[in-house]
Amino acid sequence: MIRIAAVADVHYHRDSAGELREDLHRLPEVADVLLVAGDVTSHGHPDEARAFAADLAGVAVPVVAVLGNHDYHLDAQDEIEAILAGAGARVLEGGSVTVSTAGGRVAVGGIKGFGGGFVGASGSDFGEPEMKAFVRHTKEAAARLERALGSADGDVRVALLHYSPVEATLQGERLEIYPFLGSYLLAEAIDRSGADLALHGHAHSGSKSGVTPGGIPVRNVARTVIGRPYGVFECG
Repeated sequence: MIRIAAVADVHYHRDSAGELREDLHRLPEVADVLLVAGDVTSHGHPDEARAFAADLAGVAVPVVAVLGNHDYHLDAQDEIEAILAGAGARVLEGGSVTVSTAGGRVAVGGIKGFGGGFVGASGSDFGEPEMKAFVRHTKEAAARLERALGSADGDVRVALLHYSPVEATLQGERLEIYPFLGSYLLAEAIDRSGADLALHGHAHSGSKSGVTPGGIPVRNVARTVIGRPYGVFECG
């Protein structure tokens, strides 16, 4: 059995260092790996990432992360990725990594993802260049996620995103913003490649559990949704 700890949307500020340090350093007692589903910062400032990295440094389990929309706000995402990597995290954006744990090998395919909406209420790459670009970005993200998962090799395969692949984990959010919280194209990519679990954040007022059309469990691990420093999921 592999124990996967996961959290998203910790939204650190510059003075947040220490907020989760004790909880993160207790991880080996409850989990074999930590997955972070984006938005480690509040405003995308590298100093906010440094505050989170200070708590993450020395965590005695493998850490895999994707970035979120907040982490892109100041166009400093490359620096934020480097800061997290310096604290021992592997940051994915359309790639995969396999980590070995006492319970087995965990293969993670990760990408931030993007919006677009869901079946019957989604955008299309038609009309203005801005709309075409919006939907094209989601299509490209879905294709990259599919390739990442397809190349992932482990006893357990996990899709790690920031944006949601399903509507069910958005319930509680206003319907009007669903297109900005995720896309069904991400779920299609996950179903085509296969996974044991999909994790995301972004929907702070959403719901905990959903499932892709192909039957893959989806969990919203936004910190406000799980109500704790991280959730733990058992796979295998």
